[in-house]
Amino acid sequence: MKNPTFTVVLAAQLLGLGFATVGHAADAALVGSAEAGAEKSATCGACHGATGNSPNPEWPNLAGQHHEYITEQLGLLKSGARVAPVMNPMALTLSPQDMADLAAYFEKQTLVGLEAEAQLAEAGQKLYRGGDAARGIPACLACHGPNGRGNGPARWPQVRAQQSSYATAQLKGYAAKTRYAAGAKLPPGAEMMTDVAMRLSEDDIKALTAYLQGLR
Repeated sequence: MKNPTFTVVLAAQLLGLGFATVGHAADAALVGSAEAGAEKSATCGACHGATGNSPNPEWPNLAGQHHEYITEQLGLLKSGARVAPVMNPMALTLSPQDMADLAAYFEKQTLVGLEAEAQLAEAGQKLYRGGDAARGIPACLACHGPNGRGNGPARWPQVRAQQSSYATAQLKGYAAKTRYAAGAKLPPGAEMMTDVAMRLSEDDIKALTAYLQGLR
């Protein structure tokens, strides 16, 4: 019988694009200001859009994303544990308060997103909602929810309306073991996420990310 906790964590990580808790207790206690974040977000807007709806499919939508998740990911990027050549130097300049403020701002923005490619999305929906027990792939909705809204306090990210190209790159990064730096302290579940991503076929990834892009 499968361990239910293992299954839930796998589901949380599948598109998590890495929920991760790497940070300090002191940082977690910081309260972000959306107003301050708005002033600090000018640089972010170049790639993620002024309201967190990215005009470039290679960069993620941040609008409506849980502040807990954004803060955690910025911490990973700043430490270098998460590898992203464009974002690592950007995050390096941010203080814990900057991260909290930016996270508060983007969380309050309205997510727009693109539509899904219908033919691919049908197969993606089946995988998202039912997983594939034969291959050890859990249903994503176990933690990300039926509408892809995730769970902020648990650091399970919102995945609905995410850019298909970006989500594809993250899944492939997990499978290739390049999302995190070699030897870095990994966030909880990263190794399991890698294991699941390696089980996804090219067609699985295309279908799943197409479905997520249109999920509302």
